Amino acid sequence: MGAAGTTGPFRGKEGDLSVADRWILSRLSRVIAEVDGLFERFEFGKACDVLYHFAWDELCDWYLELAKVPLAGPDATAADRTRGVLGFVLDQTLRLLHPVMPFVTDELWCALTGEDSVMMAPWPTYSQPDPAAEAELGSVMRLVTEIRRFRSDQGLRPGQRVPARLAGIAATPLAGHQESIRSLLRLTEPADGFAASAALTVEGVAVEIDLAGTVDLAAERARLDKDLTAARKDVTAMTAKLANPAFTDKAPAAVVAKSRERLAAAETDIARLEARLATLA
Repeated sequence: MGAAGTTGPFRGKEGDLSVADRWILSRLSRVIAEVDGLFERFEFGKACDVLYHFAWDELCDWYLELAKVPLAGPDATAADRTRGVLGFVLDQTLRLLHPVMPFVTDELWCALTGEDSVMMAPWPTYSQPDPAAEAELGSVMRLVTEIRRFRSDQGLRPGQRVPARLAGIAATPLAGHQESIRSLLRLTEPADGFAASAALTVEGVAVEIDLAGTVDLAAERARLDKDLTAARKDVTAMTAKLANPAFTDKAPAAVVAKSRERLAAAETDIARLEARLATLA
């Protein structure tokens, strides 16, 4: 692969790229600028942290998952575009990581590009921020994160597929992301006789799920009862501790604050668990 200039290989092609492609390219350009500044100020620890979260949280956790839809889809042109963006971002990421991970990045970069060494490659200068794509993908990520948490609360395994209706999504900016959302959340299209037994509204979308036959209700009640008992025990213990002047007057302020946070978290858990048990009644 050649060096990335300031405009980069995708300048002028934004209209051909998916929102996910534009998002990862925007995030890459911002990370390059941020890492440049940190290296210039010799803040190597912060630079490593930025690169870690970009490579792990954004590139691997999100973009690779989003890329699976076009890469496995019937549109060869879309698959080629996504493949090109993925290859470019991997190339640039390995160059950015090379100063702090020299050996593994050189091995991977040579395998990716067929060139002799990443040490001979120019430092990335790509710049193509796209605030609109970042905002749109941010909405997708918030929806997926909340529904994943909701699925877990319903006792569903991460990989378990369940029928669901995405009510109201056509009227939101997420309308073009339905396939990706269903893929990320393991949601299948509702069939005849679909009856929602659980629902949550996020980002203007009401996600209605049919749990019939997917959850062992007796086992789920037992699990929730166990968690509820633990949360109530935590509330009792923290309430007693915070009501004791010998603790609140003498313990460090940070320790007292931590106890208050633990009490608030336990109370939130009780409300959530009781609401979930009510739906199983």
